[in-house]
Amino acid sequence: MIDTHAHVHDHQYDEDRADTIARAHAAGVDTIVTIGTDLEDSERAIRTAESHGLLATIGIHPHEAKDAPEDIAAAFDALRAGAKAPIVAIGETGLDYHYNHSPAEEQRRVLRDQIAYARAAALPVVFHQREAFDDFVGILREQWDRKAMRGVIHCFSGNAAEATTFVEEFGMLLGIGGVLTFKTAEGLREAVRTVGLAPIVMETDCPYLAPVPYRGKRNEPAFVTESAGVVAKILNVDLAEVNAVTTATAKRFFGLR
Repeated sequence: MIDTHAHVHDHQYDEDRADTIARAHAAGVDTIVTIGTDLEDSERAIRTAESHGLLATIGIHPHEAKDAPEDIAAAFDALRAGAKAPIVAIGETGLDYHYNHSPAEEQRRVLRDQIAYARAAALPVVFHQREAFDDFVGILREQWDRKAMRGVIHCFSGNAAEATTFVEEFGMLLGIGGVLTFKTAEGLREAVRTVGLAPIVMETDCPYLAPVPYRGKRNEPAFVTESAGVVAKILNVDLAEVNAVTTATAKRFFGLR
C-alpha cells in the first residue's frame, strides 16, 4: 500500500521515526509520501525522505501563505535542485477558511502560484480545502486543465455532491483517511459510495486524525489499513481489491513505476 499523505518528518516522530516506518512496512505500507507545508518544512521533508527511503512533496499550506515568498517558483526551484530524494508533487496547497491563519487574499495568491508552478513543472498537486469550497472551485475553474494536470483533494471530508464535482468536473482523486472511520462521518461514507473506488487513494495525514480504534492517539502510516478496511466494507469489496486499486491509482498519480 501507499500512504499518499503523511508528515513523518514532523518532530513528533523524532524519537522513533525509524521504528514508525518499520511498523508501516510490517503492515504492508511499502511507500510513504511525506508532505511539505512551508519552505522550511518542505526542506525537512526532503531530508527525511533522503534518510529513510521515502517520497517527498514541497508546498505552502494555506495556514502559512502569509509568510510565502513573492517568488514561489524560485524558492521551489531551489528546493528541487538540492533534493536527492524524489519530489513527486507540489503541495499541500489550498484554502482554509476555518482558522484563517493567513488572510484569504494571500491564500488565494499562493494557491494560484503553486498551481501554475505545478503545471509548468508537470507535477501533480496535493490540495487542502476546508470551508472554502466556492472560492476553491472558482480558482480551479480559472486555472485547472484536467487533460494536462493531476490533483488530489487530501483528507477529503465533504459530501457526495462535492465529491462528484471534484471527480467529474476536475478529474481529481480523493484522499481518504481516518475521518472515514469516525462515527460522525456518514456524509463522507456516502460520498465514497457515490464515487466508488476508482478515484480514491489512501492516506493517514499522520500524526493527525488517527482512525478508530486509535482515535486520540498519534497517527502513523501503519494505521492506513484501518481506513482501507472501512472503504472495503462501504463498497462491499475485498480489502485486497481496495489495496490493489488504490495503490495502482496512487502510482499513476505520482508517476511511480
